[in-house]
Amino acid sequence: MTSESLAAAIARVGNPVDLLRNTAASAHTFPVAPEFTNWRSEQRAWAETCALLDQSHHMTDLFLEGPDALRLLSDLAVNSFAGFGVNKAKQFVAVDPGGRLIGDAILFHLDDELFDLVGHPMVIDWVLFHLERGDYRVVAERDENSAVRTSGPPKFYRYELQGPSAAAVLEQATGTALPETKFFNMADFDIAGHAVRGLRHGMAGQPGFELFGPWADGEAVLAALLAAGAGHGLVRAGAKAYSTANLESGWVPAPLPAIFGDDPLLQEYREWLPASAVGAIGGSVDSDDITDYYLTPYDIGYARNVKFDHEFVGRAALEELAKNPPRTKVTLVWNNDDVTAAIGSLLGKGLGAKYFDLPKIRYALHQEDKVLVNGEQIGISLDCGYIANERAMVSLATIATEHAEPGTEVTVVWGEEPNSAKPQVEEHRTWPIRATVAPVPFVQFARTSYRRR
Repeated sequence: MTSESLAAAIARVGNPVDLLRNTAASAHTFPVAPEFTNWRSEQRAWAETCALLDQSHHMTDLFLEGPDALRLLSDLAVNSFAGFGVNKAKQFVAVDPGGRLIGDAILFHLDDELFDLVGHPMVIDWVLFHLERGDYRVVAERDENSAVRTSGPPKFYRYELQGPSAAAVLEQATGTALPETKFFNMADFDIAGHAVRGLRHGMAGQPGFELFGPWADGEAVLAALLAAGAGHGLVRAGAKAYSTANLESGWVPAPLPAIFGDDPLLQEYREWLPASAVGAIGGSVDSDDITDYYLTPYDIGYARNVKFDHEFVGRAALEELAKNPPRTKVTLVWNNDDVTAAIGSLLGKGLGAKYFDLPKIRYALHQEDKVLVNGEQIGISLDCGYIANERAMVSLATIATEHAEPGTEVTVVWGEEPNSAKPQVEEHRTWPIRATVAPVPFVQFARTSYRRR
């Protein structure tokens, strides 16, 4: 590692919270076109017809190949690997020795000893660190996202088709009926004469496939999909719309990695990890204790992923936590009048609220805003933005279980006090916004039908 290590940066600043709240790192962006039409229509497409989202550029791929690849992954994941054969995928979740989240990614089992771990770099870095320090017969190939890749295109193209007419588009593009494919399983297709693999899933609570293959085939496959979709209402969705898809399905992106503790493993990791690998903290949570920003698998809905059928980093801590998880993932629907007042405060004189950069209003990679009941903090509001299909401003949040009943009234504190030095933060004042607890996933189709199909 040639840049300043995370350990050195913390020593220089004195506190990980001060380092991450005031980092000069720019806001996280998706390196694809912001819009093809407009983000409202593009959001509507995955609810009414079909949206095509280009996922080729914004995630990091880690290809792991060798006889010990499965053992490496199993040593680090809370997930069970029983029955995890070729052409299956899973949400790979990793924790620190204390059971707090390092992060998550999608793990594809591509061949007998070949895996592809796709996601934000937090988990990728954690796996590579353990590979380098451990005794594993594994060869790793890291393919950075297009925002930081120094040369050349991605190894794979990835196109997500989702929405009510996604199946019809794919059937027309392939010229055959879709095979029966279970959720998070893969199938093989032929599109425009090219072999294509498809993962059965969806990102916005709608049915769909994530289609991928060698980059050189991508333009031909894209052209065939667009032609097939012409009669089925297919709309290309850009970065703005795509960034909000998780608000409907309930996936929490980019939790702050719990890597700042005193455990010797974490101390070694911070010496290995460049400081630039950890993103900024934003929001009204203002504790000086970095552990107050941590999340656990139970906080954000990963209880179903945790399986104690194997040894993994953090198992003992999670076994204790599983007995009585204190927080629950929910959707918070922000009060229309309070949101309107906050946006209106940007007009006229005086300090206004923090700017709402629609549709995704998160302004730091790790967004953490206070959730209050009667003035007391009972949780953390995380990713947030506007869903045109529901005409609502919402956030994904984790709150004390006793307040998680749908219909419960809470308050989200929007903004920062004092204002941090992040370049994306202008002078503003904090703004209380009432919110109502709602289920997660928020969209009815995702809650009732999507996984069964």
